[in-house]
Amino acid sequence: MAEKTKPQKAAAKDAKKEPRSAPSPRPKDYKPRMKSLYETKVREAMREKFGYANVMQIPRLEKIVLNMGVGEAVSDRKKVENAAGDLAMIAGQKPVTTKARKSIATYKVREGMTLGAKVTLRGDRMYEFLDRFVTIALPRVKDFRGLNPKSFDGRGNYACGLKEHIVFPEIDYDKVDQVWGMDVVICTSATNDDEARELLRNFNLPFRS
Repeated sequence: MAEKTKPQKAAAKDAKKEPRSAPSPRPKDYKPRMKSLYETKVREAMREKFGYANVMQIPRLEKIVLNMGVGEAVSDRKKVENAAGDLAMIAGQKPVTTKARKSIATYKVREGMTLGAKVTLRGDRMYEFLDRFVTIALPRVKDFRGLNPKSFDGRGNYACGLKEHIVFPEIDYDKVDQVWGMDVVICTSATNDDEARELLRNFNLPFRS
């Protein structure tokens, strides 16, 4: 009988291991809580306040972009990988790395150097993140006094920053080697800031008065 090769031995060893239990599939009628809130309450509230003639005019969420810059990557490239891993756990999908557009000698930055990571959420993942952001992450921010209601760009998009990414429940504080800051950009289909602000307020975003 021929002796097994190393790849065959490894395959046989893996076969003996107990298979990991696969995550339970979501039911066919699954719908994120924030998505249901929009369809049942937010949409009608926006129509009553602004008097839209067509349902397609009612503003909606289009995407949420999460961005994490890692300045320390100039001296330690592994820190970008750690930050990207944490961002993947927060977002639920793999982020892309961001690179420097031009060289800056003062900061020892070269063009094309990896300096951070970002991820764009759409659909159900977008609504699920928004739910966790509003109900779990923001209440855990130290000395939180509400979001700035003026941080809109004039075209219905809102941006805010977090100093500590550990406010998200997916991050195990004991396993984090460094605390990172991150930006959260919520893009809507609103044509002006007033409509976008009202839309996000109906999603229970806690703006300062």
